[in-house]
Amino acid sequence: MPSASHSTADPIPQISIVLPTFNEAGNIEALIERTLNALGSYRRGVEVVVVDDNSSDGTWQLVQDFAARDRRVRLILRTAESGLTSAISRGIQEARGDWVGWMDCDLSMPPEDWPRLASALEGGADMAVGSRYVPGGSDVAHSFTGRSFSRIINMGAGLILDWSIKDYTSGFILARRKVFEQIDLRGDYGEYCIDMLYRARQAGFDIREIPYVCVPRTAGVSKTATNFWGYLMRGVNYVPTVLRLRFSADGK
Repeated sequence: MPSASHSTADPIPQISIVLPTFNEAGNIEALIERTLNALGSYRRGVEVVVVDDNSSDGTWQLVQDFAARDRRVRLILRTAESGLTSAISRGIQEARGDWVGWMDCDLSMPPEDWPRLASALEGGADMAVGSRYVPGGSDVAHSFTGRSFSRIINMGAGLILDWSIKDYTSGFILARRKVFEQIDLRGDYGEYCIDMLYRARQAGFDIREIPYVCVPRTAGVSKTATNFWGYLMRGVNYVPTVLRLRFSADGK
């Protein structure tokens, strides 16, 4: 079974980008190439760690072939485990870079924006968050219904938790390794991001939001909600996370 591998002679990269995939054959090669192009010349360079949940559309085979051509790319193929949060967590564990990040793999988050997040860390931030809801950011990927639910969720989380964070459900993250030595990932999809950002802020980490424009996926099928009821059910799932963080005795 293919898994992450590297030689002890390989240089330690400055940045590790984790790509959690499931059936993204139409996007993954372009995503990897654009990520490497965006960050490949950055100080000690970059590695891309793809964590694939045994895709049935050939995604992991494409990554395996890419890794055979470029040692900066590694594949972790999971056959006994699945899920976005656990995939990101596995990637963080396997990453070798001083800074570790991840993004959605549908090309809705432009990899060309990675250097802007890296610049925030270079400027002293502990975590940089790609944000749709700070000046300069926007969402043109989703329907009016989807955008409305997202705004309501994020405004609600801000009012109840910490208003200084505008995009609690971003999923476009770059942070210093020390953050993840203290803050583990828990929850599902957007819940994990709300949980992580709030706990990181409470722990005193410097979080900076960097605007980006969320664009439509170019291939494949969305893993999140696509209609009113889907958005409603997803939104309902966020509520217990927000309330737990706000009202639990230890804020966790």
